[in-house]
Amino acid sequence: MTTNFENYKTFYFVAKYGNITAAAEALFSEQPNITRAIKNLEKDLGCVLFTRSNKGVSLTPEGEKLYRRVSIAYEQISAAEEELARYNGLDEGIIRIGVSETALHEVLLSALVKYHTLYPKIKFNLINLTNIQAISATKNQAVDFALIATPFDTDKTITSVPIKKFQDIVVCGERYKYLTNEKVSFKELTKHCIISLNKTTKTYEYYSKIFHKYGLSFSPDIEVSTSNQILPIAQNNLGIGFVPASFAEKELASGEVFRLETEEVIAPREVCLIKRSDFSLSVAAKAFEKILKN
Repeated sequence: MTTNFENYKTFYFVAKYGNITAAAEALFSEQPNITRAIKNLEKDLGCVLFTRSNKGVSLTPEGEKLYRRVSIAYEQISAAEEELARYNGLDEGIIRIGVSETALHEVLLSALVKYHTLYPKIKFNLINLTNIQAISATKNQAVDFALIATPFDTDKTITSVPIKKFQDIVVCGERYKYLTNEKVSFKELTKHCIISLNKTTKTYEYYSKIFHKYGLSFSPDIEVSTSNQILPIAQNNLGIGFVPASFAEKELASGEVFRLETEEVIAPREVCLIKRSDFSLSVAAKAFEKILKN
């Protein structure tokens, strides 16, 4: 390109209106600026683009050739800008969210219902990720943000926003119901079959540290890949499992599983939103973050 885009833009409006004054008004500019831009363009291209008369201006044969190309280009650029403005607004667009299983149940589902009611044209791409995967996806901008449960490790490139606290509980089936008569110690739990997420998860690491705090080894007999698998295994009397309380509400109420009270305190955990510290969320994503915070 031998001249700048603004000169072509000015040319487009002068040719469209056939009048320098009208073009200046459309561009919120002054007539001398319009005239100067056209002269610069003609100089750069080495040809005359307009003939002047008392009625206004008209395109020369060279100007007509240029206008055929420039009009298409300018209108395409304008359409792209309008499309992006809508996409970055709340009328259309997509939000990519990385989410752990716990975060999905604890906060995301209810937030989606509220958000969809307010902004029904926004689409979602939800990706089920472990904490480590979610942090990596956030850093690489594969997702706009992620929702994960503590514990997790981040660095200064990631901002963590606390969203909701939740409580883990210990559950069992009919086989271990007798343990509900009184509080049970972690030491007692190690004498029975324990169900847990596998060693690659931060939840496993979390409980390993808790048990180690009391001088105990955390050695699950059954390891699973998702928290949703723990409850039915416990329900079928194959062991005792640690799950977020919200996962077991219906089963506890119906008597399909039972809650064991422990002597040791299991501290609440937290669902957090993580996002890149150096990257601004889209308008749609910011609106979703606001709903999550509330």
